[in-house]
Amino acid sequence: MYNSILLPIDVQHDASWKKAIPVAMQLLNDGGELHVLGIVHDVGNAWVASYLPRGYEKKALAGMKASLGELIERELPGDKRIKSHVGHGHVTETVLEMADKVGADLIVMASRAPDEMRTFRVGSQADRVVRHSPISVMILR
Repeated sequence: MYNSILLPIDVQHDASWKKAIPVAMQLLNDGGELHVLGIVHDVGNAWVASYLPRGYEKKALAGMKASLGELIERELPGDKRIKSHVGHGHVTETVLEMADKVGADLIVMASRAPDEMRTFRVGSQADRVVRHSPISVMILR
């Protein structure tokens, strides 16, 4: 059992949390905390950002916070052990930084099916988290 579990999810893809939430809750100690993390991806560079509307990142972060809150309230209503977090940046770096910040002793995350050529060439986010994490990582399919 674990005291602090980090669960990075994509609120727009059920597969990232449908199986992962129940598994994380089973692994959580009674007094533990589940930290659910939604990530707003970094736009990359100033050239790309120049094509986005003014205040895009603030709106995206606020939207993620609202979506994450709705998902948690729908899936885990009233559970005081659940903490929501919104990160901004590259997925792997954001997950690892948040795991350190919240003192996580386990990261639970879903992996997409390895059928995309891009995943084959550059690897998946889950793969990078596993390779660079100093704590245990559980990958669910």
